[in-house]
Amino acid sequence: MTLGFGVVGTGAIGREHINRITNKLSGGKIVAVTDVNQESAKQTVEQYQLDAIIYPDDKALIADENVDAVLVTSWGPAHEATVLAAIEAGKYVFCEKPLATTAEGCMRIVEAEMRHGKKLVQVGFMRRYDSGYVQLKQAIDKGFIGEPLMIHAAHRNPTVDPRYTTDMAVVDTLIHEIDVLHWLVNDDYKSVQVVFPKKTRNALEHLRDPQVFIIETKGGIVINVEVFVNCRYGYDIQCEVVGEEGIVKLPEPAGISFRKDVTLGTKILTDWKDRFIDAYDVEIQDFINSIQKTGEPKGPDAWDGYIAALTADVCVKAQQTGEKEDITLEERPAFYRKNAVCEAVVKN
Repeated sequence: MTLGFGVVGTGAIGREHINRITNKLSGGKIVAVTDVNQESAKQTVEQYQLDAIIYPDDKALIADENVDAVLVTSWGPAHEATVLAAIEAGKYVFCEKPLATTAEGCMRIVEAEMRHGKKLVQVGFMRRYDSGYVQLKQAIDKGFIGEPLMIHAAHRNPTVDPRYTTDMAVVDTLIHEIDVLHWLVNDDYKSVQVVFPKKTRNALEHLRDPQVFIIETKGGIVINVEVFVNCRYGYDIQCEVVGEEGIVKLPEPAGISFRKDVTLGTKILTDWKDRFIDAYDVEIQDFINSIQKTGEPKGPDAWDGYIAALTADVCVKAQQTGEKEDITLEERPAFYRKNAVCEAVVKN
């Protein structure tokens, strides 16, 4: 069957998903769109020549019987209400992060989904579908380096918008590491502390940059993540897992090497969309395929969204206190245990 998508939010990421579903992937079709800016919705339908109905709001879109799955790419604070409405209507949901802006909001979604009795929700943590991270996951799960002991990671951006604030280093940036590192080692977080190194002169006065997050898991793994959003030289994602018997490291993005101007080098990406564009394709295709084959999405679920939100809340608190703060996570409900490990499909 072809999965009919209703898209809530036609901004940049919404249009990119519309383009990939319409022109790159198989098994899905855009049948409805809505946006608080109705002109944006209209322009999107025209731009991609969609045979889709433009609805005035998300509730009207969800009520369309031709909408099988709701793609939530609207403003973050609006996500929770849309996801809850979709669950109530029994519609599948692919929700870009955040699932909700608070851990309490994510828990309301978890509870609604469990009451419904069937998994409907997938959260857009695309790094689980990146071929490099999948290779790391496979190596760890197979015991290639023995038990993981430490993880060294970095998330660097060349620059950020002047409106970017210190807490956004958690909720907009670190949030990806929070999810993917938890998935890599399959071990819940226990505590976090934030250290602020010497501030770069390239950061605006209101922003503390860089930051280092020291996270400990219940199993004793120590994770340090550098977040540096004014590094200037490019968009750079690093991850190294240190095990008892060896080390595995995230591969660099493929690119040509060059000899020019007395230099031997490789270009560094500057745009996060270029770095993870393949992962976006794979995750949406997997969402479509898993629903068609099993009747449920198998990617990052609502409980994963809750873990990320709660951990992010504590990380922000640690920024403010400068102390080691406890992360108290409940045990994953049985409803979600069968999906504790996402089996991403990687392109050959």
